[in-house]
Amino acid sequence: MKRVAIIAASLICFMLGGNSASAQVFTTDNYNDGLYVENGTGVKQIVPYPDVREADVMWKKRVWREIDFRQKMNLPFYYPRDGHQNWRRFMDVIMDALKEGRCQAYEVTATGELTKPVAYSKLMTGLNSERHQAVYDDYGNKIGDTVISITFNPEAVTRLRLMEDWYFDAHRSQLMVRIEAICPVTMRDINDSIQMPNELFWIPFDENTRTVLSEAPVYNRNNSAARLSYDDLFWKRQFDSYIYKEENVYDRSIQDYATGVDALNESNRIKQEIIDFEQNVWEY
Repeated sequence: MKRVAIIAASLICFMLGGNSASAQVFTTDNYNDGLYVENGTGVKQIVPYPDVREADVMWKKRVWREIDFRQKMNLPFYYPRDGHQNWRRFMDVIMDALKEGRCQAYEVTATGELTKPVAYSKLMTGLNSERHQAVYDDYGNKIGDTVISITFNPEAVTRLRLMEDWYFDAHRSQLMVRIEAICPVTMRDINDSIQMPNELFWIPFDENTRTVLSEAPVYNRNNSAARLSYDDLFWKRQFDSYIYKEENVYDRSIQDYATGVDALNESNRIKQEIIDFEQNVWEY
């Protein structure tokens, strides 16, 4: 009798389980268009910078670089134009972080120093612009002007400038580099054939900024299963750039005394000078 009761209970449980399984409803809410539900890079931790003592820095040089998003290697900074899933454009990540107060922006100064913090509301007021447009009647006569408000579009940012320090750490016997700040840049039309870079603001490349960038996945052209973050791109130096300024007695950029091919050669000379210093350290 006891065995019959156990068999009957098992049969009832099996029937109830079958009914619940057959009653499962699939909707678009639980549909996954991939192999698995991706976790993104939200749980990644940034690689901390090594502690540096002033006594261990036997040589240091500050340089400024420019990353052009139009270069093939730098396309992950500019795309996707429309964010989807966890992927967002670099400038969308930065602007959202500034709006949420996770990063601090600084005004562009003549000396390049980060001394004037700017609030997000004031920053957006400066980024947004107005344009006056003439209004004409049906006979082509000007009857007045109208003001057109132009909202800042992150898509207009096509370049990024870096301020970085190269130094030789005697304690580790290694030439190292650290990015100190970043600056989004747009191109401003001077005339029909000339454009000039326009620096928008500077952001310290500190722990707060790196944490924000580490949470933003970026396209990995070699392996989509091994997701990278924007912080990984900077940490691993996976970008193409050129030096447009070095620390010098005149406090001037390369474009102030060289143009065209000469400017490119000067940029390469500064880069090679840094490489040669490390090589010369180990000469006997």
